[in-house]
Amino acid sequence: MPDQLELFRLPPPDDRAGRHIILAGRIVGYTLRRDRRRLALQIDERGLTVGALRHTPMAEIEAFLRAHDRWVLDKLAEHAERPGRRHLPIHDGAQLPVLGEPVCVRVIPGANRGYFGAGELWLAARPAADLSAIARRALQRRAFEHFVPRVTAAATRLGRPVPALALSSARTRWGSCSAQSGIRINWRLIHLPPALIDYVIAHEAAHLVEMNHGARFWTLVAGLCPDWRNARAELKARGAMLPLL
Repeated sequence: MPDQLELFRLPPPDDRAGRHIILAGRIVGYTLRRDRRRLALQIDERGLTVGALRHTPMAEIEAFLRAHDRWVLDKLAEHAERPGRRHLPIHDGAQLPVLGEPVCVRVIPGANRGYFGAGELWLAARPAADLSAIARRALQRRAFEHFVPRVTAAATRLGRPVPALALSSARTRWGSCSAQSGIRINWRLIHLPPALIDYVIAHEAAHLVEMNHGARFWTLVAGLCPDWRNARAELKARGAMLPLL
């Protein structure tokens, strides 16, 4: 534990980057803003923000945080339990959905790499790391691994060459298909159950044959995803509440 404590006290090179501190045995990420007239704490659904004067020493800032550790942890827990929240602060112990199931985030010292293991998302992070960015990269890798065999299977069933696959980060579109560039699937679908992902893949794969939404198109979708109507309705309802990292 002493080695870990020292690691997370190392000063990051940029005050705008995310920082970490151990409060009551828990690694807590926060954003430091040096544009305030005094030390202040703010917690919303995006996480913890610490305000300070430009030249306030880090030792003073960390002492201020430790003096208010119970308030910080209670407020973070309170925001985590609120319904309808979308901005998900990533910290040790946070939970996020992966393929429709809750996965616990574990933060450990490391070289800014995320990986899945034993039903958990492990973030090996440096002190100045942006935990959300590390989590996004890990989720995107997991999404690509999940999407590739399903796109391959759908194209094969339709008798079409397997298209190039790329990930999308669009906020309002789940996928797209182009004769030139192939299929793009929104990586955020990795949060949803596999059946809903399969519907999106079936929808885009059907465009390999029919670049429209006519009757033949929906017949192709139904051949790949017989329950597509229910899947589409559930995707519309659940997709609007996907967490934002």
